[in-house]
Amino acid sequence: MSTRKAVIGLITARGGSKSIPRKNVLPVGGKPLIEWTIQAAKGSGCLDRVILSTEDEEIARFAAEKGVEVPFLRPAELAQDDSPHIDAVLHAILWLAKQEHYTPDYIVLLQPTSPLRTSEDIAGAVKLALEKEADSVVSVSTLKKHPYLSFKINEEGRLEDFLARPEGYLRRQALPAVYALNGAVYVVRRAVLLAARTFLPSGTLAYIMPEERSIDVDTPWDMHVVDMILTERAAGESH
Repeated sequence: MSTRKAVIGLITARGGSKSIPRKNVLPVGGKPLIEWTIQAAKGSGCLDRVILSTEDEEIARFAAEKGVEVPFLRPAELAQDDSPHIDAVLHAILWLAKQEHYTPDYIVLLQPTSPLRTSEDIAGAVKLALEKEADSVVSVSTLKKHPYLSFKINEEGRLEDFLARPEGYLRRQALPAVYALNGAVYVVRRAVLLAARTFLPSGTLAYIMPEERSIDVDTPWDMHVVDMILTERAAGESH
């Protein structure tokens, strides 16, 4: 029998954001954006700990009030617009190893910009990783616009195929399915993350999520759409 694997959730939330200032604490569907991810993480039933990495004291206080562990504040140099995300994640797991001698088997990265992701999505991705003994599992959704039907514009302003396409008429329904990362759930072995410094090592498995739960909040328009969805969902649940 294999021993039980230790799995932690890591929520990463910077205080700054160029596209939407203070994005992680702005209200969406009646709650701060980050609270939707906290709820999903704590409700998933598969995480031994839920830990926050932030440099922002307001975000840290709010998360702590909601039952998330905030054992450290992230160094400011790891919270800039151009700071690689992987560096913030590595800082967290190395801090836990050095300060607490805690080395979980798997890290589950959860970004607050995916508020439509559910507890079931987190649990499903973790279950897939554990059952398949995978080094990594990431959430994906189908691309709405197929690459074969996409174009680029040349220097003369004329359309050119973005990719060389098969001969003949392409029916959208007959095209091979294409997937993109949706940013909602990343599950990776701690040892692999430290060695490869990526959430997408060779052989990464896909956890497929529907389009309606795959919006990644990056622009004010994304925020508006998600706010409408969550507000409408809450109104439906109250009836």
